[in-house]
Amino acid sequence: MIKYTGLRPVLWTENIDETIAFYIHILGFILMGRNDDWQWASLRKDDVYIMLSQPNENEKVDKIGFTGSLYFNVNEVDELWEDLKTKAKICYEIETFEWGMREFAIYDNNGYILQFGETVDNIGSTE
Repeated sequence: MIKYTGLRPVLWTENIDETIAFYIHILGFILMGRNDDWQWASLRKDDVYIMLSQPNENEKVDKIGFTGSLYFNVNEVDELWEDLKTKAKICYEIETFEWGMREFAIYDNNGYILQFGETVDNIGSTE
């Protein structure tokens, strides 16, 4: 049986240095690897991995963008909100939704929507 073992999105950016700085200094990721010849980098925060790249000549792109969002499951969503609400452009403020998630969203330096959520059952637990 085939098993999926992870997802590591590649986000395109026009300015790789600026994007690396955003993910390191604002979100606390660490730089795992970088290749300036390829205009590529790999970043990690806990069990979350993201790659950054400038589109290459095989990837026909008029405008870099993404029709969706990246959703991060986190613990201590309220603490993360307090840390990020003055550091990044807000998409929507923290709220508890009827589907059992407490979440908020920001934009990264490229305009990608980054959502952060915690199940309501986890809030206040010691896990």
